[in-house]
Amino acid sequence: MYRLLIVDDEEIITDSLYEVFARFMPDRLDVCKAYSGHEALGWMSRTRIDIVLTDIRMPGMSGLELTEEIRTYWPRCKIVFLTGHSEFDYAYQAIQMADVRYVLKTEGYDKVTQTVLDVMDDIDCSRHTNRLVEQSREQTYALELIAQGDYFRHLLQDSRTYCRDQEALVNECGALHIELDPTVPIVMILGRISYPDQVSYIEKSKTMTASRMIWNSYLSGKTRHISIVDKYEDIVWFLQPNPDAAEKFDHHLIRFLEGTLELIQETCLESLGVTASFTVSGTSCKWEAITLQYERLRRLQQMNVDDDISIIVTDRFQQTHAPDAKEENRIGQKAEILAAHLEADRKEKFYACFEEIAACSLHPCANIERTSEAYYAVALVLFSYINRWGLNGQIGEYRKLMRLDDHPSMKEGFQYLSQIANRIFQIKRLDEKERATYVIDQICHYINEHLSGDLSLVRLAEINYFNPTYLSRFFKQERGINLSEYIDQCRIRKAMELLKDGDIKVREVAVSVGYEAAHSFTRFFKKATGMTPQEYRDTIPIDYPRMM
Repeated sequence: MYRLLIVDDEEIITDSLYEVFARFMPDRLDVCKAYSGHEALGWMSRTRIDIVLTDIRMPGMSGLELTEEIRTYWPRCKIVFLTGHSEFDYAYQAIQMADVRYVLKTEGYDKVTQTVLDVMDDIDCSRHTNRLVEQSREQTYALELIAQGDYFRHLLQDSRTYCRDQEALVNECGALHIELDPTVPIVMILGRISYPDQVSYIEKSKTMTASRMIWNSYLSGKTRHISIVDKYEDIVWFLQPNPDAAEKFDHHLIRFLEGTLELIQETCLESLGVTASFTVSGTSCKWEAITLQYERLRRLQQMNVDDDISIIVTDRFQQTHAPDAKEENRIGQKAEILAAHLEADRKEKFYACFEEIAACSLHPCANIERTSEAYYAVALVLFSYINRWGLNGQIGEYRKLMRLDDHPSMKEGFQYLSQIANRIFQIKRLDEKERATYVIDQICHYINEHLSGDLSLVRLAEINYFNPTYLSRFFKQERGINLSEYIDQCRIRKAMELLKDGDIKVREVAVSVGYEAAHSFTRFFKKATGMTPQEYRDTIPIDYPRMM
């Protein structure tokens, strides 16, 4: 569905064109209107506009000026200039603009509607080409990322494979001028900076650069290191003791890092106004173990890091025994119980079991491997139910279910699971038909209560959290008529009720049903009923008071 915006400072022209296009092809064209360039920009900021039909000469902001502003919102928007002026200077300026058309008002509605049809055809034809171009751009961008990718990003992904050949690893580090020695184990640190809310990309980038400079100033003398920013916008450092440092410093490195990181935190807070948290590997690891160590640091970060508190967590983990088989079975049994409660719609029992799992998993002494397993066990129960019952389009954002790394912390991860479960139970309360009826009834109620207000498809979609195109199809599917036709029926019914009251002026009736201009309301009413509002009022018998 395309969205057409009609802009003209003459209300009679705007309203007339709106009525023409609102009934022209309601299944393909969603029509909006504005009486000035500034009002048109309000629409631009709210929703996508595909075609703008605008007068060139308007007070305050001309159509030419409006077009320049439109391009900043929706560069692909097509412009059709509609004007009664045929002066050469206006026509010449319009012709010089890309993707615009020029139609005289004197050419009539047929010419205007045909022009809009031609523009829609142009958009249809260009979409295929644009799709191919976009695919080409994405491929180019992907290749650039690969070409510019940092070598250590590959190590984070699969260090066991990349570091299997020691000789090749040494050669690659040499070719890339990496100062770290690939034959010497490294220490890894994962750092997170907490940015203020709604910080811009530029400010975030500046803060990130400044924090890395602070890091370098504290550690350059004693260590050699490389840092990268991972896909979660956290900083990963790879460190080794400086070759010139005394041999005993190797055994002191972790303590040195813990103490120095405290100074870095203080400096970041004082000079940048941001908190920084760090998760440190307790021992050095071989290069082929980089991926495993990185994953452990991320899990520890999720378990312990709070964005408002500067903390330092050191991984002291040492695997001294095999995982407890009973513990593994217990998680599996709990997951089965959750699934049974979910299927049977036993919400209270489901949450009792869920809270027990969450409490054990989020305990300060919890094992991070068991916590991760518990998260995925619950997530799989929910994910399986969503797919099995086809709830994908009703749950909302549920893709993070099987992406533990997308959650800033384990606590937020379990809160997310709770929210998804609650949404499932809400949906289970209504079958599909009841849900559709409920939604449509809510929309119809809103329309009847706001006939004098904005009842555009965009506005109705906004308040009901729908995509405008989907809402249009959904309404027609459930009610058998177009949404615009239903609104017109409500307006006619309301107008007839108000016209029965002889004390209410026709103009007041017009405003009450959404028509600012009385002449537009008269034309609308006559088209629907075959009579003008006054003629209809004259047919209503006068109810004289009875004689006692």
